[in-house]
Amino acid sequence: MTDFVGMIHLPALPGSPQSEFSVRECIDLALRDADALQAGGVDGIIVENFFDVPFRPGRVDPHTVAAMARICSKVREQVSCRIGVNVLRNDALSALGIAVASEADFIRVNIHSGAMLTDQGIIQGEADET
Repeated sequence: MTDFVGMIHLPALPGSPQSEFSVRECIDLALRDADALQAGGVDGIIVENFFDVPFRPGRVDPHTVAAMARICSKVREQVSCRIGVNVLRNDALSALGIAVASEADFIRVNIHSGAMLTDQGIIQGEADET
């Protein structure tokens, strides 16, 4: 059986350069998307800080972790499918922390092992940390 996983691309979160919304507004947008994805029959949803550009190759700021934890918690309360977290560009430890705090089911890490040349430079996976 193949799982059908949808993605919630969060708007730029408060504190990121292109931010236009409060955390409450970001929650409302995420919940709207979560409802639509669940109504469409997804088996899981990944919440991702897609519009927090420009991305850093390492850790995100604490305010990003805090906002995503609140948002993911609200999504978790609203849907019955599995919830995942991806913190861009490649912050596995923050994703893991958000997942624990929000009772999410899994994380996604773009480059968990090995290395890739990206628009942020060379990013090396840090699977040993997670």
